Amino acid sequence: MRALVACGVAVLLIVCGAARADDGPVPEPPSYRLDNYRAPVPLTVSGGTAIGTEDAKALWTNRRAAFIDVLPAPRRPDGLAPGAVWKPLPRLHVPGSLWLPDVGRGEINERLDSYFRDNLERITGGSKAAPVVFYCLADCWMSWNAARRAVSYGYTQVYWYRDGTDGWTKARLPTEAGTPAPGWP
Repeated sequence: MRALVACGVAVLLIVCGAARADDGPVPEPPSYRLDNYRAPVPLTVSGGTAIGTEDAKALWTNRRAAFIDVLPAPRRPDGLAPGAVWKPLPRLHVPGSLWLPDVGRGEINERLDSYFRDNLERITGGSKAAPVVFYCLADCWMSWNAARRAVSYGYTQVYWYRDGTDGWTKARLPTEAGTPAPGWP
């Protein structure tokens, strides 16, 4: 009987432990997320506005914001023979988006930082008040990092589309194949 009770308690602890991982919102960290980018994300981003699919669709449909995809682009694998065929899957994203791979990493080097700043300035026409929407996938910290970084650059209408292309495609909204913006390091 004790073994049965112990087993029942163990199962209860496992079930409750799993439930606790999903309970409550994820707190915003004090700085950028540096690793484990595919994990539950906060509901908010300091200095910006978190949006869902309906809001993203409205901004896109009315052309009221620049959309910036920050998902990393695939790179040719190291050691692949020079003549070997390598064809990564295309990145399907929100039509008209600017794809700035890797700018959502927790730490970025000076060259990537310049690439991000220069492209932000170009897509906003130099206006830090221009609305910009950052996204990648659902539960992806890279878009959260990129939105937070844009706020640190002084942009004032920063939107973070939490569900990214996962939410977009689930809503059966159109996508197009993306190409990284020129100058990607």
